[in-house]
Amino acid sequence: MEFVELTEKEYRTFWENHPLKTFLSAPEISELRKKSGWDTYFVGVKEKKKVIAASMLFSIKRHFNKYEFYSPRGYLIDFKDKKLVEFFTNELKKFVKEKNGYVLRIDPYIIYRQRDLDGNIVEDGEDNRDVVDNLISLGFKKVPVEKAEQVTWMFSLDLEGKTEEEILKEMKPNTRNQIKKTEKFGITVKEISYDELDRFQNIMVETGERKGFKVRKLSYFQEMYNLFHDKNEVKYFITELDLDKYIKELEKERKEKVDKLNSLSDAKYNDGAKKNLNNEMAAIDKRINESKETIEKNGSNVITLSGSMFMLIKPEVIYLSSGNYEEYMKYNSQYLIQWELIKYGIENGFKKHNFYGIPANINEHPKDYGIYEFKRGFNGYVEELIGEFELPITWHYKLMNLIHKIRG
Repeated sequence: MEFVELTEKEYRTFWENHPLKTFLSAPEISELRKKSGWDTYFVGVKEKKKVIAASMLFSIKRHFNKYEFYSPRGYLIDFKDKKLVEFFTNELKKFVKEKNGYVLRIDPYIIYRQRDLDGNIVEDGEDNRDVVDNLISLGFKKVPVEKAEQVTWMFSLDLEGKTEEEILKEMKPNTRNQIKKTEKFGITVKEISYDELDRFQNIMVETGERKGFKVRKLSYFQEMYNLFHDKNEVKYFITELDLDKYIKELEKERKEKVDKLNSLSDAKYNDGAKKNLNNEMAAIDKRINESKETIEKNGSNVITLSGSMFMLIKPEVIYLSSGNYEEYMKYNSQYLIQWELIKYGIENGFKKHNFYGIPANINEHPKDYGIYEFKRGFNGYVEELIGEFELPITWHYKLMNLIHKIRG
């Protein structure tokens, strides 16, 4: 075996055919990192001139002229091959040290232990605890999940070999009903162009301010568009509602209830049904009035409800970012946008729809459990990755950690 620096072309070829491939390890990400001051190296292991392991390494200068190294979702390797992992790690330690590095971070795209819909461990399911043990034996230190840079807990839905009808049938009843309602009331999903990305950004900013999370700048979404859109590997969507059409649907629904009410006799046993119908009509009237007020306030009958960003790099569709205008959350348009992308995944040969991040240890009902509840309605399964690890390279590692601790 031979440790070598790879050309970007060599790395890309290996990445494109590797089972651990994901967007974070795509060569395009190096262009994004470069704008934040990171340098990039492509390294690997060859055997008989054939690449058998690879990693994209980013480095950035920290204190004392020392460099932090990071391999996003790295390595691309058979983690069950302990001999290969050990060889690659030892060679990387030498490489990073030669480049004045003090630490190497990795967060492999590897499942820790297989989990089910509820986040419970599946007995006799996939189990990669031995991979973690091996990394620790090689000197890696586990980073607490709350400090990991990338998502560790996800929720996914298998698409391979399934039809739209099968997936729809397997969803939770409420999720299926919400999708049907959004379709019935005329909510539409629109893919937006580069010049419209500010519409998506505005939704994200409003959502971030409401929920207390930091939103990326418009330039990030623009750069991701430039890097991935020509290959259909990133798509941005917004949902819209034509309130004129919505009001017509509501009026149609109200008439059906009026007709049903009029068909009931004055018999005492119909009192309950009449009361329910009157309450339902009052609720419809309220929605109609609110819609008319919205049209008057906005000066338009079409309103923007929500936005989402998806990465589409086989084998998976990844639901990366999303937001909703608070006043329009009642329309539940995110159900429709997920359904549209699930259908897209089936039609285009994707194996998995990855709803991406959920809170850690979901079976313990942590904060923000509602995020998981929304995704859970599509009836997939929880995925826990093995997480992030740090490999100390020089004594500066402890010093850097002390500085970070002092600074808070």
